[in-house]
Amino acid sequence: RSGLLAPLPTLHTASVLTTPLPAVSDLQEEGKNAIDSPLFPALLDIHPEDTLLEENEERTMIDPTSKENPKFKELVKVLVDWVNDVLVQDRIIVKQLEEDLYDGQVLQKLLEKLAGCKLNVAEVTQSEVGQKQKLQTVLEAVRDLLRPHGWAPQWTVDSIHAKNLVAILHLLVALATHFRAPIRLPEHVSVQVVVVRPGLLLAAALRVSRAFCLCLGCPACLSVPVGFQKREGLLHSSHVTEELTTTTEMMVGRFERDAFDTLFDHAPDKLSVVKKSLITFVNKHLNKLNLEVTELEAQFADGVYLVLLMGLLEDYFVPLHNFYLTPDSFDQKVHNVAFAFELMLDGGLKKPKARPEDVVNLDLKSTLRVLYNLFTKYKNVE
Repeated sequence: RSGLLAPLPTLHTASVLTTPLPAVSDLQEEGKNAIDSPLFPALLDIHPEDTLLEENEERTMIDPTSKENPKFKELVKVLVDWVNDVLVQDRIIVKQLEEDLYDGQVLQKLLEKLAGCKLNVAEVTQSEVGQKQKLQTVLEAVRDLLRPHGWAPQWTVDSIHAKNLVAILHLLVALATHFRAPIRLPEHVSVQVVVVRPGLLLAAALRVSRAFCLCLGCPACLSVPVGFQKREGLLHSSHVTEELTTTTEMMVGRFERDAFDTLFDHAPDKLSVVKKSLITFVNKHLNKLNLEVTELEAQFADGVYLVLLMGLLEDYFVPLHNFYLTPDSFDQKVHNVAFAFELMLDGGLKKPKARPEDVVNLDLKSTLRVLYNLFTKYKNVE
């Protein structure tokens, strides 16, 4: 802009008179384009055949603003890290879910690792047909695993192969939940999805670039990966909210509601009374080791107090080599809590409803459930 606004050099009268008028208009047009071009990027050259949607075909993409949501970013990161942890021995590194999982290769390895099975598929497939055949086999195996537990698949072979990130996230969330992955999925993650399908007249010609919205101005369509055009130029776009995660308990769906669900939902004012009773109970025993609890979810999160409490309640010494006395990582804390759960089972208690990961992640309801389980059995122990 500074170049356009800078003073023009002095011109001789003869030069001005002999300058063709089109050159002046070209200069003005060039200046206008230079100023306006950052706001209107150039159209992409897209072959018409690549932008056609059939009569019943639809395509989806995530609203760019949803992709910037911190909880959405956290969900993607947690799932990427989890997949990489599962496949670390296979030396597989996933960086971008939609680019690395669409062909079925990584999904095959992931499912085989999680389920401890071997799928009858070709190891490497380059053709689209071969990739979809592999995906079909993998997703059928997933369906057989999840169907008895009430999961309704929100993905298809075509959506996964089309690099539909929403479908891929639905699949990974289902797998992580079913196999009780040692991760904490962020709760209540939703995204706005733009759905493009044949319908209303689209005010665009044969080319639609990433910079222009399919619905005449909506910023959501800035993420359109390719142009779209129905064979007769008719398209319609709509926006829907896609729920990727709910609450941990609803996703797992593994237990019926209990008194703590009712307490949290309908009587939160009585929560402090329950916490106080449980704190009194645990301190009655931990005080013997000169230990004291004031914050249940925080002080039991590393599993140390839980292990020591079990030893006190059952009247035995827990060898220090069986757990981490000063855990400094998530895995070490999970080990401690899981070990405490084993001690509870050995003591005749039922398997805790909570997962070790839930306790480590400072989930108060999970911690209360575990401690109340102990309270009901050992409340009269001196």
